[in-house]
Amino acid sequence: MTSMEAAETGPALARIAYASDYIALLKPRVMSLVVFTAITGLVCAPVKMDPWLAAVAILCIAVGAGGSAALNMAYDADIDAVMRRTRRRPVPAGRVQPADARALGLTLSLFSVAVMGLAANWFAAGCLAFTIAFYVVVYTLWLKRRTPQNIVIGGLAGALPPLVGWAAATGAAPINAWLLVAIIFVWTPPHFWALSLYTCEDYAAAGVPMMPLVKGRASTRRQILAYCLVLAPLGLTPVFTGLGGLLFGAVAALGGAGLIGFAMRLLVHGDRDDGELVSDPVKTTLYKVGRGARKARDLFAYSLFYLFGLFATLLIEHVGVLSGRLL
Repeated sequence: MTSMEAAETGPALARIAYASDYIALLKPRVMSLVVFTAITGLVCAPVKMDPWLAAVAILCIAVGAGGSAALNMAYDADIDAVMRRTRRRPVPAGRVQPADARALGLTLSLFSVAVMGLAANWFAAGCLAFTIAFYVVVYTLWLKRRTPQNIVIGGLAGALPPLVGWAAATGAAPINAWLLVAIIFVWTPPHFWALSLYTCEDYAAAGVPMMPLVKGRASTRRQILAYCLVLAPLGLTPVFTGLGGLLFGAVAALGGAGLIGFAMRLLVHGDRDDGELVSDPVKTTLYKVGRGARKARDLFAYSLFYLFGLFATLLIEHVGVLSGRLL
């Protein structure tokens, strides 16, 4: 190992933590998706909600997501340290101690649930508490290191924010709220399995039993297509329940067709897709990959675009109705 490599991976990385390190513990990019889907759930709920209380409710969801992320990083520091895309996170890099990350995570989680209950309602607070507990206990502590179904079952935690937002507005969780949950739940496996196809070496080094390692790449590509074939029509369902309108239907139809197209492309040409991340001495990005990984990378990126398109269209369709309710 060269001196430069030692400096990158050894204790020399340890230093006094800055505010940016504690912000990184909250996984702000993941938090942004959580907040976006939660806002969609809140906006789509068919009731009037005070805008200040709505803002507090969304803030509680964001804080709860950040708290659970900090707890996840505290526990996963050992495997994060051996994965290229996670080894520079604050805990494995030695900038934040695991005990400090746990304390921050617990404090934020408890605070978010308490404030949600006081500001919105205790049903929403219970839903938020369940979401945090499911992500930390069921996914992080139990499933992640034990089964290739970790993403399938654990994906429920990432699917619940729109329901929490809906519950904050109404104090209930009707079928349309669960429909938003179902869309994200079915979206999660193909999204993360596409990523795992070109990060297999990282997961193997960390001992995380992702699907390509346990069942093989070919099986994973078939399962990705199967999930996309279910997701595309599921994404259209809000049109038939009254949640989505004609614009949503068009976006869901075109987006779903594109998703199936990317999944079929990955399946047919998958034998040439066994590539990895391109290592960068400063930063490793999920989108900078070798030529062999581009089809898996393209599906990973498109799936984000697809989910954003569905929820953004619902927001566009409902924002006028929401404005009328808040006046």
